[in-house]
Amino acid sequence: MKNPRFHLTYFLIAAMAIWIIHGVWEQANAVAQIPYSELQTLITEKKVTDLVIEKDRIEGKFVEPREGKARFVTTRVEPELAAQLDKAGVKYAGRIDNSILPAILSWVLPAVIFFGIWAFLQRRMAQSGPGGLLSIGNSKAKVYVEHDTKTTFRDVAGVDEAKAELEEIVAFLKDPKSVGRLGAQMPKGVLLVGPPGTGKTLLARAIAGEAGVPFFSMSGSEFVELFVGVGAARVRDLFEQARQKAPCIIFIDELDSLGRARGSGFLGGHDEKEQTLNQLLAEMDGFDPTSGIILLGATNRPEVLDPALLRAGRFDRQVLVDKPDRKGRTEILKVHIAKVQLAAEVELEKIAALTPGFTGADLKNLVNEAALAATRRKGSDITMADFTSAVERIVAGLEKRSRILDPRERKIVAVHECGHALVSAAVSGDGKVHKVSIIPRGVGALGYTIQRPTEDRYLMTKEELESKIQVLLGGRAAEKVVFNHLSTGAADDLVKATEIARSMVMRFAMVPSLGPLAFDTEPNTFLNGAAIRSERRHSEETAREIDLAVRKIVEDAFDKTIQVLTQSRAALDEMAAALLEKETLDESELAVYLNRVAPRSSTLASEIQPQPNSL
Repeated sequence: MKNPRFHLTYFLIAAMAIWIIHGVWEQANAVAQIPYSELQTLITEKKVTDLVIEKDRIEGKFVEPREGKARFVTTRVEPELAAQLDKAGVKYAGRIDNSILPAILSWVLPAVIFFGIWAFLQRRMAQSGPGGLLSIGNSKAKVYVEHDTKTTFRDVAGVDEAKAELEEIVAFLKDPKSVGRLGAQMPKGVLLVGPPGTGKTLLARAIAGEAGVPFFSMSGSEFVELFVGVGAARVRDLFEQARQKAPCIIFIDELDSLGRARGSGFLGGHDEKEQTLNQLLAEMDGFDPTSGIILLGATNRPEVLDPALLRAGRFDRQVLVDKPDRKGRTEILKVHIAKVQLAAEVELEKIAALTPGFTGADLKNLVNEAALAATRRKGSDITMADFTSAVERIVAGLEKRSRILDPRERKIVAVHECGHALVSAAVSGDGKVHKVSIIPRGVGALGYTIQRPTEDRYLMTKEELESKIQVLLGGRAAEKVVFNHLSTGAADDLVKATEIARSMVMRFAMVPSLGPLAFDTEPNTFLNGAAIRSERRHSEETAREIDLAVRKIVEDAFDKTIQVLTQSRAALDEMAAALLEKETLDESELAVYLNRVAPRSSTLASEIQPQPNSL
């Protein structure tokens, strides 16, 4: 156990309190207290001098000290009363408060309050640990020494290309001289770019673990504080610590919070973030590339970074850490299932097929949710049904069995979801619908349809996009065919279908009448998921043509969907009745109905990564 550190502040408070108490005590013992009648006698005998007359008391000095005391104090008595008492020969005196507590409180209490406030403000303004205000400019980086960083490349899966890129960094850190024997220099900085949850931080720690070097980890937001200049001071302190422990790795997570393009702030060049960024740029220019210091950064918003950060000589290399493909998801699942008990029936390839678009963090959460599902049912191991339940919980939300629908609404929901499934079978030809359910989930989903892609897709043809629109409109078309009315249940489907059609017209130039022109730049949804629309750069006449083309694509797809469901009306009715009875139909039960639908084309719409269709 460590001994408590003796704080100078507490010592000063205690010393001042002792000094004040001693002074008050000495003052009380150096003054004689005498009766007022005795003072009148002493005045008559001329044995007192230097009187100080106050409202309630009289102080003065003895001509000759009495009992070692040179001063005296007495309490005044009203003159009329004193005259009567003298005439009667009665000895009288006033009462003097002998307590020293008021004097002590009047001195000590304000001092204690002052020092208490000062100590509180010191701790509030300097959250950076021991040292108080003097350490506010120190780096907050978490330092992991060689034996603390136990993560290696064996713990990272699904990003083989990124791992191969970073193996050079590991080789350089292990032996800097051999890498530079032909005059080559390793990059000063490596920027890991990718969507959230793809394993950028894990990769950085794996590099440190493989190389066996100290690892400085810090978030970009931790550099900036309330006080001006603190961020720049922390940057200097961080690099100074790194030079002392070289070779090492400096990892700055969420670099976009620190390295945002300059000039975007309200205060211009005097912005504290800009001063911090300027200091970071200066430090990156200052350290020797052969010293063994590698700067790693991670961000999911590279488009907002300052160009000076990305130029050659700073972050020389950018490594994309993308969402894993089907094979990568299988490898990631192998890493995460090492600590759980699986049933023999579990096939990781099927789980990977059910999770298109999942990142490494999503897959880790999936394994955990499956383990929790098995625990809730008191199972001895994790089965495929547990993984399916976990996928539904993550994608569609928590089951809401307490949300009771009336019979008419349940029938509408059943017909709606069956319409999605049947249209998917018609336009895909292989009927890869994994599950259909009318159990409410999440915030507003009254039902859902899950499709299983046959493989990951990176390009889509015009026909495939049109098929995707038809699948999205399948629920609304089924309501029209069966009930001859429209409901609000297809709101989300309509938004997605319209967005696809608008992209076909404005971004992909798939309408011959408008020519091979792009009327809208591609929104940057790859990393941060938020589309930012640019201002319109075409005329009102062109905008009208675009609107008409979008409407035609959606209306044609809806008409074709109506035609498919009209021809498959019997299968639609039987499937909806079975769904109403069982509430959920799995792949084997769906095959009875989906195989009766004749495929209209060879376009594999189910290969397009689908989202659960919610009502």
